[in-house]
Amino acid sequence: MRIGELADRTDTPRRMLRYYEEQGLIVADRTPNGYRAYDESNVDRVLQIRGLLDAGLPTRLIKQILPCLDKPRVIHFPDATPEMLATLEDERNRMTERIRCLTRNRDAMDEYLGAVREKLATGSTAGG
Repeated sequence: MRIGELADRTDTPRRMLRYYEEQGLIVADRTPNGYRAYDESNVDRVLQIRGLLDAGLPTRLIKQILPCLDKPRVIHFPDATPEMLATLEDERNRMTERIRCLTRNRDAMDEYLGAVREKLATGSTAGG
């Protein structure tokens, strides 16, 4: 697929896709006329990258952990310094806390929606 289709399917600007390619996060083949050609796996890869960026990870760390997200896994440790490991642990802990907060908020919304729907259901049958 060409860059425009990948951009549409992932809701990612073309400029950002080019940046991901420059950072080595995604790979595009080149057609004889010079256009980028992406395979289907790049759709999921771009969505993974966006999720990690939204979680606050910098692209240099994303590049390190992307191999862990695919199977079969091929994990490289070319520059796994103690500082990088500590940064990853901090980011993981921050993500875990965000997940807890999001789960709490989702559960509160579910409770609210359930109460409102119940009220509307009993209110509409009582008034009918």
